[in-house]
Amino acid sequence: MSDDKDAVDAITAQWFAVRPDLETAPMAVFGRIYRIARAMGDAMEQCYARFGISRGEFDVVATLRRSGEPYTLSPRQLSATLMLTTGGMTGRLDKLEKAGLLCRKPDPHDRRGLQVTITERGLALIDEAVGAGLEVQRAALTGLTDDEVAVLTGLLRRLLAGV
Repeated sequence: MSDDKDAVDAITAQWFAVRPDLETAPMAVFGRIYRIARAMGDAMEQCYARFGISRGEFDVVATLRRSGEPYTLSPRQLSATLMLTTGGMTGRLDKLEKAGLLCRKPDPHDRRGLQVTITERGLALIDEAVGAGLEVQRAALTGLTDDEVAVLTGLLRRLLAGV
């Protein structure tokens, strides 16, 4: 374990200097989670840009891919899974359809509905992009042992469940 101080340590030390009555452990945890999320979000955005898509667009195509064959969901299902408004989803679908990564067709079971399906081009792109993204994430974890990654995963799962 490293004893190196980071920017979050500096912030909590400043708070201790002016408000020694505060318990800053939560600030230390969430300050680091926030900084990690921002840094990794930027890294993933750069990674997916090589494939001509944004992180948000990756999420749409990846959701279709991991849904399994026939790689088809309704816009409503996609919106719910990705926690997006229908307007936000429509913009992403428009761009991805224009790029040839997915197509929208009428739902044969609901005259008013649509189905979104990944195209062969989208399938090839997402399979390559997800591998590249995992490499970026794996590289970020190189400072941890496999056991530490397992412990961190469990701790973050418990933290997320509590929030």
